[in-house]
Amino acid sequence: MKRTPFAADPLARRWFLRQCGIGLGSIACGQLLGADDPHGAKKPHHEPKAKNVIFLFMGGGPSHLELFDNKPKLGEFDGTLPPENLLDGYRAAFIDPNSTLLGPKFKFARHGQCGAELSELIPHTASIADDIAIVKSVVTDAFNHAPAQVMMSTGSQQFGRPSMGAWTLYGLGSEARDLPGFVVFSSGQKGPSGGNANWGSGFLPSMYQGVQFRSSGDPVLYLSNPEGVDRKLQRDSLDAIRSLNRMHLDAVGDPEIETRIQSFEMAYRMQESAPELMDISREPQNILDMYGAEPGKPSFANNCILARRLVERGVRFVELFHESWDQHGSLIQGLTKNCKDTDRAGAALVKDLKQRGLLNDTLVLWGGEFGRTPMVQGGSYDGRDHHPNAFTMWLAGGGVKPGLTLGKTDELGFNVVEDKVHVHDLHATILHLLGFDHTKLTYRFQGRDFRLTDVHGKVVEKLPA
Repeated sequence: MKRTPFAADPLARRWFLRQCGIGLGSIACGQLLGADDPHGAKKPHHEPKAKNVIFLFMGGGPSHLELFDNKPKLGEFDGTLPPENLLDGYRAAFIDPNSTLLGPKFKFARHGQCGAELSELIPHTASIADDIAIVKSVVTDAFNHAPAQVMMSTGSQQFGRPSMGAWTLYGLGSEARDLPGFVVFSSGQKGPSGGNANWGSGFLPSMYQGVQFRSSGDPVLYLSNPEGVDRKLQRDSLDAIRSLNRMHLDAVGDPEIETRIQSFEMAYRMQESAPELMDISREPQNILDMYGAEPGKPSFANNCILARRLVERGVRFVELFHESWDQHGSLIQGLTKNCKDTDRAGAALVKDLKQRGLLNDTLVLWGGEFGRTPMVQGGSYDGRDHHPNAFTMWLAGGGVKPGLTLGKTDELGFNVVEDKVHVHDLHATILHLLGFDHTKLTYRFQGRDFRLTDVHGKVVEKLPA
């Protein structure tokens, strides 16, 4: 019996759908990617003030009470019980909330023309006081590390949502052809408690997830060719694999196949671009000294230089995790070390971006997932528990008003009493600076439109310049 070419022959059907441009693969990839280059730059909703983001994520929860939010009254009430009304409905992570108060352990002074009050632990941050906006009134919903970090990264305590970097890349694309548009580094004692969810793509196509770079060896695992494989053999192999993947894409229409194709091509290009990027020994000695960086020795300082080098090359979102701020005990010793490891380099990054004319287009964000309790933890009277009710973050560049101090907590640093900024509000503001209406940057998944801010969030109008 003679076959009908389009009804019975699957190859003919696939040819027809592909050639007519109405196949599932064409529709899905066309709508999803919007251009021949899925990583290419895209237009936001309005004129952006920032083109790139560098997030200095201080994992573990830095103590706002020792760094940014001076509370003399807390010192006066050191060793006494907190007022009962403060503890109504309050839930701590580990301590009995009815623990005694612990006064600040370090001195504060005013800095810059703006008069920002900062701790003696962060003298380098004090030197950029007029370039940063300090927000003392951030609040979150979570009081344990993993959910709070995931909340800060994705807008939800639940795993499986796209990270802020993934949303940024989805919305803006990337200007870096030979590097991923979203790059992640980690320093400190360990990686973030929230793990890969902090830079995952969730239900967005996986091409938007962060790529974790290493500080030594291959920048990305298995980036170098194995022995006996040269560039020509690799190129020929990739061309053959690309052809097979294209056939598979046309047959089943799964957009993740396009992601696979692009990831292979990106890895091939990165074999030349990534080693050059990672070689900070090419930096002038005065720049290395400014950051406190040592080529070949992994550190937060080295990662800060790499962050600057990445945004220079068009990478859209860079995230540096430094996970060592969880001072349940040894508060003085731990904070002193953390600030020594990060303060100089973080301030140098802002100065370096500014002197290169990059700060206007680059939003720098510093902070952790929550703050620390005004109450003491630990038998040595030298620790603080997790505290979601109030903590401090700072922002610089990217259209943020410099020299601003926003928000206020009560006299014990326990609750926000002025200009509260929820994590959702912070996300809405970051997207606004990147040129987006946060309510319109959405992705349909499982029958509804999702967004970074979910159904919450408002732009903090006092932050943009």
